[in-house]
Amino acid sequence: MVNEYTEDFLVQQTVANYFHDKLKWESIYAYNDEVLGENGTLGRASESEVVLTRYLRQALEKNNPGLPGDAYESAIKQVIETSVTKSLVQINKEKYDLYKNGVLVSFRNQKGVLEEKRLRVFDYEILENNHFLAVRELWVQGSLYRRRPDILGFVNGIPLVFIELKNIHKDIRRAYNENLSDYKDTIPRLFDHNALILLSNGHEAKIGTITSKFEHFFDWKRLEEEDKGVVDMETLQKGIFKKTNFIDIFENFILFDDSTGKPIKILARNHQYLGVNKAIEAVHNRKKRKGKLGVFWHTQGAGKSYSMVFFSQKIHRKISSKFTFLIITDREDLDDQIYKTFAGCGIVDNKKETVRASSGHHLKNLLVEHKAFLFTMIHKFNKDVDPKDPYSDREDVIVISDEAHRTQYGRLSLNMRNALPKANYIGFTGTPLFKDDEITKRIFGDYVSTYDFQRAVDDNATVPLFYDNRGEKLHLTTTDINEKIAQKLQDLQLDVDKEAHLEKELGRDYHILTADKRLDAIAKDAVQHYAKRWESGKAMLVCIDKITTVRMYNLIMEYWKGQVKETEKAIKSSIDEQETIFLQRKLEWLKETEIAVVISEEQGEVARFKEWNLDILPHRKRIKEGFETPDGKRIDMDVAFKNPEHKFRFVIVCAMWMTGFDVPSLTTLYLDKPLKAHTLMQTIARANRVN
Repeated sequence: MVNEYTEDFLVQQTVANYFHDKLKWESIYAYNDEVLGENGTLGRASESEVVLTRYLRQALEKNNPGLPGDAYESAIKQVIETSVTKSLVQINKEKYDLYKNGVLVSFRNQKGVLEEKRLRVFDYEILENNHFLAVRELWVQGSLYRRRPDILGFVNGIPLVFIELKNIHKDIRRAYNENLSDYKDTIPRLFDHNALILLSNGHEAKIGTITSKFEHFFDWKRLEEEDKGVVDMETLQKGIFKKTNFIDIFENFILFDDSTGKPIKILARNHQYLGVNKAIEAVHNRKKRKGKLGVFWHTQGAGKSYSMVFFSQKIHRKISSKFTFLIITDREDLDDQIYKTFAGCGIVDNKKETVRASSGHHLKNLLVEHKAFLFTMIHKFNKDVDPKDPYSDREDVIVISDEAHRTQYGRLSLNMRNALPKANYIGFTGTPLFKDDEITKRIFGDYVSTYDFQRAVDDNATVPLFYDNRGEKLHLTTTDINEKIAQKLQDLQLDVDKEAHLEKELGRDYHILTADKRLDAIAKDAVQHYAKRWESGKAMLVCIDKITTVRMYNLIMEYWKGQVKETEKAIKSSIDEQETIFLQRKLEWLKETEIAVVISEEQGEVARFKEWNLDILPHRKRIKEGFETPDGKRIDMDVAFKNPEHKFRFVIVCAMWMTGFDVPSLTTLYLDKPLKAHTLMQTIARANRVN
């Protein structure tokens, strides 16, 4: 007699019924009912078989008709064979490559001539040519142990889906700790072919891969990007296992990345799948959109680089393999990060071919070669391009502009568009556009996909970002003093010497602006704020005087060390695989960033700084000598700071570099000094010069 309160009845049967009734998968209950043998329930000869060869052969014959039997047998053999010397993730990647690209077999045709051909295991175009089967409680015999997974999803006989279910009142973490881990130990061959793993208690459900820790399993909350989002089993099943969606995800939204030295399997998250597909639709409509594919805004930490890979890979598979993707950044570190992602995922191989343009001339030559992927920085377009003599007039070029709203203005961008007049443009960004940012929209079009801060926070995909008055937040506002000094400066329109006299005159107020507690709070806040914006460019902090700049430097360096430790700790406790890689790159950025003081020299400064227990000598030495370059030469500090590729990213000043000093990559400006009107405007302009 069936107990209607068992895990099987309450959860397992409900899930299986949904597969059958709603998603139209065939469904079989195998527990103690399976008949082994070629003509048995599933065609298995023994319980040790994890591939249903009966369905696999049928698929091979349907998708590759008219071949001799040896060809099909050779393909089946390659599919089911395994290795005891390779890791699970290595085997899984090899199987995935077979399924995605076809199984290479050799056979003699009717004329006796030896042929080679890749046989398709799946038909990615016509769903009806694939067989979808959900099997409940199938006994699987390992080398020593016998286990019975709750539900296995087979497509064309390949066990692509593993589902572990717990009773509705149980924490689904137990499905990972108590069941999945054991199955991977006892029947590992089942996971050679696995595409994705589902853990659920019938209501809450999470999805992951064979390399995912439990913390890396994620929700699938939306069927459309505009949906509010809900965590439940039905939404996940409908979103992932609807046949069209599943085949799409399996073909186009799985990656293997070894860029960190440890290979991991990446499955697109919900927002990536929905967003990339909207961008793909824009490519389909590129002529109607006149090459403006849109702005892809997914907030920081949401896997933007992986979305670029998913986007480009799907276009090559589903639209045309002839497209050349030109990935444009505005900073060397971003260029390195994105390139490492593509290389780590096996998309490009710099050892075999050159894909990173070192100059505009080099880029022009590479475009002629019709390479699939090219990487460069906007600053390589530093030579004016005659619109009548473009680098390429190809229409099958897609320019992916990273942090689009930072790179599309001015001469460099104009040169790029003159160089590639018929290219298609899409902007990827981690921050939103301003409401009046008509230039970005004019070049890229409106948003094609959005995944904003709040939604990412709601989905536990990233941390919230807040933009506000830093002084008010820290309760450190000195409005009266600021206005007093600034107003006098504006009224009198003083020169530098008179300004110094005025500062001395108002010296009684300086102790408020330069109090230890206040400077400590500002330093801590500036470091935390800039570290969150670590992909956003260079930063300048303006202090009230020279002594304060060095005091601030010492405080900032201490809090910077704290950020390094905090990021290292976050990596260890990361709850998302893609976020882990994001944090590892952030850690590298933190460690390599140069921070320095830039102040003018004055007579008697050594003694003056000693009065404050400060040493100006190491700062003066750096200001005079600059930075050493990899080839042993020196580069001046101003040149280094203007260079977006240089690691000198944070400067602390009080007067120098505030006027007449254009820094295209300066995007963050911290002001802690009262400024008169024109000086204030010129100082602010340090952060909005992008040409």
